[in-house]
Amino acid sequence: MSTNLGASRRQTIAQLLDSAQGGNPVQATGWVKTSRFSKNVSFVHLFDGSTTRTVQFVLPSDTDDALKKRLGVGAAVRVTGTWVESPGGKQDFEISATAEDVEVLGDSDPSTYPLQKKRHSLEHLRTIAHLRGRTNTFQSVFRVRNALSWQIHQFFQDRGFLWIHTPIIASSDCEGAGEIFDVTAGNDEGGFFGKPTFLTVSGQLEVECFSQAYTDVYTFGPTFRAENSNTTRHASEFWMIEPEMAFASLDDVIALAEDFIRTITKGVMEQCPEDMEFFDKRIQKGLIESLTKVCDGTPFARITYAQAQDLLVASGRKFEHPVGHGKHLQSEHERYLAEEHFEGPVFITNYPIDQKAFYMRVADDNETMEAVDLVVPRIGEIIGGSAREERLDVLVQQMENRGMDAAPYWWYTDLRRWGSVPHGGFGLGFERMLMWLTGMQNIRDVVAFPRTPGNAEF
Repeated sequence: MSTNLGASRRQTIAQLLDSAQGGNPVQATGWVKTSRFSKNVSFVHLFDGSTTRTVQFVLPSDTDDALKKRLGVGAAVRVTGTWVESPGGKQDFEISATAEDVEVLGDSDPSTYPLQKKRHSLEHLRTIAHLRGRTNTFQSVFRVRNALSWQIHQFFQDRGFLWIHTPIIASSDCEGAGEIFDVTAGNDEGGFFGKPTFLTVSGQLEVECFSQAYTDVYTFGPTFRAENSNTTRHASEFWMIEPEMAFASLDDVIALAEDFIRTITKGVMEQCPEDMEFFDKRIQKGLIESLTKVCDGTPFARITYAQAQDLLVASGRKFEHPVGHGKHLQSEHERYLAEEHFEGPVFITNYPIDQKAFYMRVADDNETMEAVDLVVPRIGEIIGGSAREERLDVLVQQMENRGMDAAPYWWYTDLRRWGSVPHGGFGLGFERMLMWLTGMQNIRDVVAFPRTPGNAEF
């Protein structure tokens, strides 16, 4: 016996509200957000995560007290009734139902339910991450996370990029001497894989292989870093988007990055208008206005690292970290440039060789690399990219200068032996992009179950 599950699948509350018409029959399922009972009438609001809105159903005065008690906050309910015009004003229509029309699918004791009818701090909600998806804030966060994922894939697919699934377990470190998680399993010499292996910090080296075969490719997946950092911008497990283009220069990388940021920002705002309004009102005042400016077509500012340091020195600002040529740009420096000096996104190029990774292309001055970071207000660096070093001798020299063992990278250097071409790409931290789009201040609040030093709950 076959069953057409698609035809019988329930409609979401968003779909029901968008198609509501007076007098039409309706069936809604969800969880109780609020309920209010009186002698004359009872009101219950349901949510199901599909929208910031709730659907209200109304029960008559003779509703049994036993049922009312079961309709507390958090209970899972299915209600069947009829759309009627709502006199309350907060919604156009509500569901008129009888007690027989209501089925409690999952009881919830309001006296022990952790999400009481009050405002909970984000810190507290992290301790009950298995339930925080039921709150208004996190309903919006994860709808936007979903939308951003969709927009990213659509951007690259529309432009002919091929999605490559790069490995989570790697035998070499993309960044070179970075802090990465050692993977150990089994008792044989060298562990399970017969050699030292790590949780990958980037899929970039592997995806480069495919850029030398399919021209334009990208990877989008989880990455890991063993950095013992408890800042609001760092997590041990995070997601990265890394496009790579063959026959491309640094200018091509910058052009793609700007088009990418502008397109996906606009796409998310159009796909999630209710959620963006929520963030603008409750999380970050002026968020919509600032993101709209990014989408208006005005080219992003572009300066060199040397120019950035000159601007920081000339600002007269007292920074926590020192500024000047040869110094590393810190988050406070990046935010000053983006928020105050340029008042918008800015590309910073041509960093000193010793400040960037071994695979980045050495510039003609032999002192800087053809590298670029995109820094944005509120976040700082959101994209890091470069032209890649396509010259075998220069690449090997850079590895030697850093004291790296070239043996594990034999396959990477092989790419420079046969048909090597100029190429480049960038990496976008997915969670940092989410923080920028939502105004959320802590990376732990844009990840379903954050992994940070000392914390791997749930």
